[in-house]
Amino acid sequence: MANLQDKTVLITGASRGIGAAAARVFADAGANVVLVARSEDAIADLTAEIGPKAMAIPCDVSRFWEMQTAVNACISTFGGIDVLVNNAALLQPIAHLSDADPDAWGHLIDVNVKGVFNGMRAAMPAMIENGGGTILTVGSGAASNAYEGWSAYCASKAAALMLTKSIHAEAHDKGIRAISLSPGTVATQMQRDIKASGVNPVSELDWEDHVPPEWPAKALLWMCSAEADPWCGDEIKLRDEEVRKKAGIL
Repeated sequence: MANLQDKTVLITGASRGIGAAAARVFADAGANVVLVARSEDAIADLTAEIGPKAMAIPCDVSRFWEMQTAVNACISTFGGIDVLVNNAALLQPIAHLSDADPDAWGHLIDVNVKGVFNGMRAAMPAMIENGGGTILTVGSGAASNAYEGWSAYCASKAAALMLTKSIHAEAHDKGIRAISLSPGTVATQMQRDIKASGVNPVSELDWEDHVPPEWPAKALLWMCSAEADPWCGDEIKLRDEEVRKKAGIL
């Protein structure tokens, strides 16, 4: 497992679900954790729970200047940024493309694609100047499989995966490790929203079919280690039993 003692990790979408679980896992591994989300109260409460090695920064990841401000605050407080976890994402609108609200569709792209780019763009120069860093993005099987009603989500996750591949092509020789994680279906609020929609087979899954958010959180920590280097520039699938064993999940 990665040794993150005194390393600094910035996590977007850290107010709940995978992001909150990752904050706890990285903090337990000795890292400074910077929690970024729009839900100011939720990340403030989580920061209080974790203690002095945590910092909360309210931020809308779809706005580059806010993401740059968050990265700058991370660097000024903890002296650098070693790991970026791009986790913030929306699912809505769930709608047939022909009926989808254009503004809602575009807003999802702003968060799920531009938000990922904004994090990468804000963090990479400082990482490269410091000799390298790790950029992890929470992806989805929807990046390579189309689902009814999920045109925006599927398109956004495919784009986010391409951003990971692009970083690898451009900056792996500068010490940047970029990897995407496809976590499968996870027991978070997103799955409750999917269930309520009644659209496509994913909505028919039972709650017990989903993995707990601690599983992808542990996988993200493991992905910071050299053992995950073979996946740099690519996607790790948490459904792979061998991956789970390596990440200490089984």
